[in-house]
Amino acid sequence: MGYASTDINGFDFIHMYVGNAKHSAQVFAALFGFKIVGYKGPETGCRDHVSYILNQNQLTFVVSAAIVPEHAMHNFVNKHGDGVHELSIRVKDPKEALDYAVAKGANTARDFSVSEDENGRFSSASIDIYGDTIITFINREEYKAFLPGYQAYEGPQFARNDVGLTHIDHIVGNVGEGEMNKWAAFFEQTMDLETYVHFDKGDISTQYSSLVSKVVRSKNSAVKFPINEPAAGLKKSQIEEYLEVNYDAGVQHIAIATDNLIQAISAMESNGVTFIETPDTYYEVIGDRAAGIHEAVEDLKKLNILIDRDEEGYLLQLFTQPLGDRPTLFLEFIQREGCEGFGQNNFQSLFESIEREQAKRGNL
Repeated sequence: MGYASTDINGFDFIHMYVGNAKHSAQVFAALFGFKIVGYKGPETGCRDHVSYILNQNQLTFVVSAAIVPEHAMHNFVNKHGDGVHELSIRVKDPKEALDYAVAKGANTARDFSVSEDENGRFSSASIDIYGDTIITFINREEYKAFLPGYQAYEGPQFARNDVGLTHIDHIVGNVGEGEMNKWAAFFEQTMDLETYVHFDKGDISTQYSSLVSKVVRSKNSAVKFPINEPAAGLKKSQIEEYLEVNYDAGVQHIAIATDNLIQAISAMESNGVTFIETPDTYYEVIGDRAAGIHEAVEDLKKLNILIDRDEEGYLLQLFTQPLGDRPTLFLEFIQREGCEGFGQNNFQSLFESIEREQAKRGNL
């Protein structure tokens, strides 16, 4: 029958390029409750970079850093700072997915390859997307370990509190002005995705700035990719700031699901994670959005958790401060109770909170 987006089974690992892989692995574990499960470096025969695999339920991050000067990882971090280079999705046949994408206009980032070892068979292939980001199609149905080429990590663990993060909900990219439609069309053509939601300038704006956004998803909703571009405003938008300090398009944030957001945020706050602050007035005007939810609004208010709903149910969400020195990559944590939206009714409060942080940096 050939490739179709219904062959996509969901997100797999997220691969970040960082300045110090050991430090980043320890920080992710300590703050967000990951267990370090895999290692690759000089001790395993890898002479030019070091990588760690972190896992929590169905959520897997890989952090890698170059240990030689002339290396793609070093060049990425030098340009963008710590950030996401690779998104992986599980598909039925990576070669078929690659061939389909290339035939529709994608560039090959990595050719189709198969790794076979004592853990089984692992196949993959990659294409370029926005900025210096790639998408890797993988099939691990016959593979027992996390990734080929790694040994089991046997060092100390750093997770303190059980956070309860489960899987990736969606991944958001920021692209240049006038490029959103191009990239939405790219995903539709090369991966057989569909545009699910389109937010116009008036939907996502504040007094000073705005953006437009499209959400593309696989036709079975297994993966979702919101794509943002800046729109003209009185002052610099968060998307413009991102593009300036990232020096290109790229992944803005990763939305991570949990079954209990109150428990997860409480644990992460105890671990030292800092989140975007929500003004108290937000909880005075949420009205019907809070009707019928299982959680006490007072508990949500204490943790700055945002509420939204649609005809199918409600969602809870909260966003971290930027993870690194540059105001680029951050994380979203989300609990869905039937709602399949993206928190549109929270955009005003979220934008105002982000703009307060921009003003502190002198970038608004």
